[in-house]
Parts: sequence; structure tokens; C-alpha cells
Amino acid sequence: MKKIFPCILMVGIFFLTACVKQSAEPVAESQNKSFFAMDTYMSITAYGKNAEAALNKAEERVSELENLWSVTNENSEIYVINHSNGQSVAVSPETAELFDFSLEISEMTDGALDCSIYPILTEWGFTTSDYKIPTEEKISELLAYTDYRKINFNGEIVQIPKHMQIDLGAVGKGYTGDLIIDILEENGIESALLDLGGNIQTIGTKPDGTDWKIGLRSPFDEGNFATFEVSDRAVITSGGYERYFVGDDGETYWHILDPKTGKPAHSGLISVTVIGDEGRLCDALSTSLFVMGLEKATELWKNRDDFEMILVTEDGKIYLTEALENQFSLNQMYGNLQTEVIHK
Repeated sequence: MKKIFPCILMVGIFFLTACVKQSAEPVAESQNKSFFAMDTYMSITAYGKNAEAALNKAEERVSELENLWSVTNENSEIYVINHSNGQSVAVSPETAELFDFSLEISEMTDGALDCSIYPILTEWGFTTSDYKIPTEEKISELLAYTDYRKINFNGEIVQIPKHMQIDLGAVGKGYTGDLIIDILEENGIESALLDLGGNIQTIGTKPDGTDWKIGLRSPFDEGNFATFEVSDRAVITSGGYERYFVGDDGETYWHILDPKTGKPAHSGLISVTVIGDEGRLCDALSTSLFVMGLEKATELWKNRDDFEMILVTEDGKIYLTEALENQFSLNQMYGNLQTEVIHK
């Protein structure tokens, strides 16, 4: 009998209402909207006189996007693509943009992110919770249909080979966060916190003008190992501890797979946090960099200027990029962990 462990949120939020100095301006009241969507719990807190109406619009938008991208909803565009038997399928502008971005990241990371790995994830049981260790033969069979380069994408037309199936979940929540932020800002919201199943995105600062304090989930045990402060940023983490099982062989198998092997990625990293302006980029890179490992992740970061990262290795070392050095602090009980700053 295999031991099965549920999904654990990877990023914790410390959000305390601070004492606000007396001011001529009234303190904005908060509105919160919590709901279940995209197979996770989502919570959005917004401040401002239009907050309630803006949050209602945001929830409606999430529902629309879920109906476009669900792999199980027979009316979704992704489901239609997966059951198209190799035929071309016209998709909405939102799906087309998500496809285009996903393929861009796949190319940039040399396939560390590959939306066509969905059948292998299913074979391991990570999409159904029916966990098992696939045979080498089965993995080889499914790998034959796993290759983002075989996807034909032109404008708003998508065509995938027979037997291939896709899932845009590795970027979908981040992109959803970006679209929610657009809605909130269009409705005059200047301060908000989004927690989309552990994907954190913020608008501005807290109402009192201070940054949001983010707690990073420890990959070693319960609790948070560090905190740092951000405003107007996305903070997204991927870790081997999020969803995993222990097989009959006593080995631990986690849900982040290496598309080249069809097996759990063992790159030396156990947690990757990406911070940037775009949720979709942070979402995609948190998974990709986990697969790539410390050296390749550092090389990619040095060649770009649109994200920062915090990497935790299996041997308990922490690597963070230089822009985060003064915003990052280890919690007291983890003060013995070795921290190294990565410079360009």
C-alpha cells in the first residue's frame, strides 16, 4: 500500500493589518472573495470603494477561463484539442496567447517546460490521485508522444498529433492572476492581494503604504523558512513537497517531472521561488527552473532581467539573486542554513 500525501500550499502569506497613522484620507475598507476553481482554493483581498464589484467580476473571469482550459470539461478548448484526433482546432484569443507563451517558455528552457507531458503525469497518478510507478515500457511509449515541438500553432489555430494530449496548467494560474489584476486595476483597485492556490500576486502595497510580507513554505518540514517583502509583484513557488507519494520501494516520487525522462525531476533543487512582474512568467519558470537545476537556472537568470529567484537545494543551501538580498530574511529556527547571493 502506497502512502499518499495531499497537496500542500507552497507559499504562506503573512498579512497583518498594521496600525495606520491618522490622516485626512480615510482608510480603505477591504473586501475578500474566496472560491474553489482550477482544482484549488483561491482568495482575493482588495481595497477601495469598488472592491466588491471588482471581485465579483474577477470570480466570473476565473470561471470563464476555467471553462476554456479545463482538461476534463468536455466543452473546454483544451479538451476539444486533446480529442481532436489530429485535426486543427480554432481557439479563443486567451487560449492562443497562453499557448504562444507556453511554447515560448518551452523553447527558452530547452523543453524543461512541456505542456504535452500531461499523459505521463496521468500515468503516475498525479492528475487523478491514483498514484503508481509506471513501467519503463509505459514511460517510453508515452514519451514518444511528448514533444512540444510537434505542436502546430498558427494564430488562433492549434493542431497536435494523434495520441498527444496537453495541459496548460503550469502557466494557467499565473496567467489567470495577470488577467485578474487587469480587471481589478480597471475598476480602480490600487491595493490587492491574490492567493491563487499558493500563487501570490499583489497590486501596489498594503493600504498603509508598507510592502506585503511573504512567507516561504519550508521544503524540509512544516512552517515557513524565510520571509521577504514585495509590492506590485508575483511570487510563485514550485517544490517537490507540494504533491508526492512514497512507493512500495520506499522511494519518494514528486509531481514535477522531467519531460526528457518522464520521471520526477532530480536536479538537486527541492524548492524554486520566482519573483517578477508577470504571474505567467513566474508560474512557468518556477517549474522549469526546478527541472533545470541550479547551474542552468543561474545561467538563464544572468541572461534575462525580468525575474528574480530563490533556490533551495537538497543539501539545505539557499541561493538568491542579488536584488532580493535586502528584502530576504531567514526565520530564526532556520538561521543555520547557508545562504549565497547570486550576482550577475
